[in-house]
Amino acid sequence: MSADTETPVDAAATEARESRVTGRDLIRALFREPITLLAVIFLICLVFGAVFAPWLTPFDPLLPNIFAGREPPLSEVAGPDGVVRLHILGTDALGRDMLTRLLYGARASLTVGLVSVAISGVIGTTLGLVAGYYGGRIESLIMRTVDAFMAVPSLLIALFVLFLIGGGLVNMVIIFAAVRWVVYARLARGITLSYRQSSFVEAARSIGASDARIIFRHILPNMVSPLLVLGTLEIALLILSEAGLSFLGFGLQPPEPSWGLMIARGREYLREAWWMITFPGLAIFLTTLSLNLLANWLRTITDPVQRWRWLI
Repeated sequence: MSADTETPVDAAATEARESRVTGRDLIRALFREPITLLAVIFLICLVFGAVFAPWLTPFDPLLPNIFAGREPPLSEVAGPDGVVRLHILGTDALGRDMLTRLLYGARASLTVGLVSVAISGVIGTTLGLVAGYYGGRIESLIMRTVDAFMAVPSLLIALFVLFLIGGGLVNMVIIFAAVRWVVYARLARGITLSYRQSSFVEAARSIGASDARIIFRHILPNMVSPLLVLGTLEIALLILSEAGLSFLGFGLQPPEPSWGLMIARGREYLREAWWMITFPGLAIFLTTLSLNLLANWLRTITDPVQRWRWLI
């Protein structure tokens, strides 16, 4: 089709592909995807609840109340101070408020996911950039190390190391960051290889730009979108991993609130107290689902070939 016969839709699509995406464009595109919008709203509410948990609930997540154990949702129970309060999601076997422990458990899950992704992302991306740009022995050393790490499942490595050094939030963050940097290194190295001989890199070299400037000012900005998508998926994966390790007893330890630990303790009372395992399971499911929906939307909206459908 010639330019003279180009339809208005084709012209708008071409303009959307070539234009820079602004924050207003992202908000407008998000409102055109109601399912993704609901996922984003859920994640915002989850983060808000985790950050402001001490001000949103009057209960102590660690203080038991043996006279209010296994109370069903919407129960009104007198606390240790004699004040009758509503337990929206019921109580666990020790009388602790389920909603409160879910909010504090979200703190642990989000902390493990976000901090581990931030550390592993910086390490892996930097090493991938260096390997892809310089090549040679440096690339061989880095990529053989990556292959060695990827030869063994990361969850198995984390399980073995946590068995030796013990669980806990800090140990989990360190272990996850140490085993998950390889996925960023592979992605960054592949993208760097495709850009290393491109015209804009050659132009930067011709004007005397240093290697560090070329890597971090010219190549790195071109891989922000795929790294952002990968990081979002990695947060979901690490939240699941944290829950699984805590369920097995190698993550957070009692009485610290953790979604996986809540499921592990609640399975003993599945018949008479279904809410003890249902609500933590729903929290894990909805969080990981929302993160995967957000990652899929980010992948589409940052792709110049596909984003025109949401921007015109």
